[in-house]
Amino acid sequence: MGQKFSFSFSDHLLLEIGNINFYQLHFDPVAIVKTYEKLKEIAEELEVPSPIPKMAGFAYPHISSLGAKIEFPLDGEPKPFPIIKNLDDIDRLKEPEDYLSAPIIQKKLKTLSELKKIVPETPNTIGHLYEGPISTAVLIMGQEFFILIYENPKKAKKLLEFCVKSALNYTKTILNYFGEEINEGPKGIPDDFAGILPPKLFPEFVLQYWNKMYEGLKATERHLHSELLREEHLKFLKDIKIDVFDPSTDQYLNGEILSKSCPCKFTLRIKSWEIFNLNEDELERLYIKLASYKPLSINFSLDRLVDLPKIKRLLKIAREYEKDI
Repeated sequence: MGQKFSFSFSDHLLLEIGNINFYQLHFDPVAIVKTYEKLKEIAEELEVPSPIPKMAGFAYPHISSLGAKIEFPLDGEPKPFPIIKNLDDIDRLKEPEDYLSAPIIQKKLKTLSELKKIVPETPNTIGHLYEGPISTAVLIMGQEFFILIYENPKKAKKLLEFCVKSALNYTKTILNYFGEEINEGPKGIPDDFAGILPPKLFPEFVLQYWNKMYEGLKATERHLHSELLREEHLKFLKDIKIDVFDPSTDQYLNGEILSKSCPCKFTLRIKSWEIFNLNEDELERLYIKLASYKPLSINFSLDRLVDLPKIKRLLKIAREYEKDI
């Protein structure tokens, strides 16, 4: 069996070819459709499927449903602001009567409706459903959450319980809105901030909450995305029964470490800055090196038009390896 790979077009590329800004990629259906039309020519040149138009993914709908303010600047990713200012705020946390009533969610749903009028096959999504428990806690409390774990572990656990419960209930609510429900199947959790916690704290503050989320999502196959784990954390992936680990751009892990210490299948990524800085020959050698670690998949994306020749070369070698290593 050959080496699998995954290729995608980044939001940054969409901004470049569409001559639009991030805000438009979230809220302007006409600009989104026009941009994806321009993408078709590039997709044809690379001989890859042309993606269906959709809004940008990072919109933090779950925490916005809890009252978090999200700024959508013209020239950058959305910026969330904490809603917890002191310990008493944790005790006052409660689920909203209507998870979809937040202004940003209503605006997103309206944009989606308008987008579907133009492109009916647009997927039913207004942004990534949730972040993992640790990341959610940090998003709604700020970096002080990492101090809270040491100074008041009981409060930290109460917050994590709320993060899990509200994420699951938001997910149920938005899926029901689209006439869907949580069904059994492969499910993933993105929890980049989890790796900031040292391994000794993982059983108490991470694993049990991941497990509750996977159970609530009815996961028959567990996928985890986390970009700050160290080699010492990897042993826990077996304890929590992770099937596939995606380190993405993790600065502490590489193919050599993962092939030696990761207890489950893992993916590897050719990072954006590697595509920016390496020439075509160097990128091909990098791909071959990554393939030698036998990852489940090697992932890469096109972020800038200037890198189109490099992506062509990567796709060529990726397709050759997919047929036969």
